[in-house]
Amino acid sequence: MALGKNFGKSIILLILIIMIAAGGLVWFDYLNVIDVKTVLSPVYKLLGLNRRTQKGAEKGVMINLDSERLAVLIEGLDLRNAELDKVESSLKTQKDEIAQMAAELEDRQKNLDDRENSLNAAKSAQEAKDESVEQFASYLTNMPPDAAVRIITAMDDQEIIDLFKKVEEIAAREGTASMVSVWLMNENMPPPRAAEISRKMSGRL
Repeated sequence: MALGKNFGKSIILLILIIMIAAGGLVWFDYLNVIDVKTVLSPVYKLLGLNRRTQKGAEKGVMINLDSERLAVLIEGLDLRNAELDKVESSLKTQKDEIAQMAAELEDRQKNLDDRENSLNAAKSAQEAKDESVEQFASYLTNMPPDAAVRIITAMDDQEIIDLFKKVEEIAAREGTASMVSVWLMNENMPPPRAAEISRKMSGRL
C-alpha cells in the first residue's frame, strides 16, 4: 500500500513539474525570450491563445529578446537620423536666408557709403567754391569800381549774381556798405545788363 501511495505521489509531482515547465515555456515564449511556438502550436490552438506574430528567423538562428531590442534601437536611430537630416536641412535654409540678408544689407551699406561720399564731395566742392567766390568778392571790393566792373561784365549772369550775393553777405557780416549798387550804376556796366541782373537777383520774371 505504501509503495502504491508513493508511486501516486510521484506521478502527481511529475505532472506538476510538467505543467510548471510547460507554463514557463509559454511565458518565456510570450516574453519573446525563446521561440517555442512551433513546438507548442497544438497547445496554443487547444487553449485558444494567440501566438506571437513576428518575422521568422533564418534557419538555425534563434530569436531572442536582445536581437529584437537591437532591431528596435536601430529603427529608433534611423528615425533620429531622419529628424536630424530635417533639422540640418532647415538650418541650411535659414543659413542661406541669413547669408542673402547679409549680402543685401552689405549692398545697402555700400550704397549709403557711396551716397555719403558723394554728398561729402559735393559739400567740399561747394565749400571750396564759396571760399573762392568770397576771396574774389573781397578782391573786387577793394579794387577801383571802374576796374572791378570791367572784370564783372566779362562774366556770365549767373556768376555775377553769385558774386553779388557773396558781396552783400560779406557786407552784412562786417557791417559795411555793399558795392553791388555802385557796380550796377557804374558807367562801364551797360544799363540793359544791369537791369537784367537786378531782375534775376530779385526773382522777377
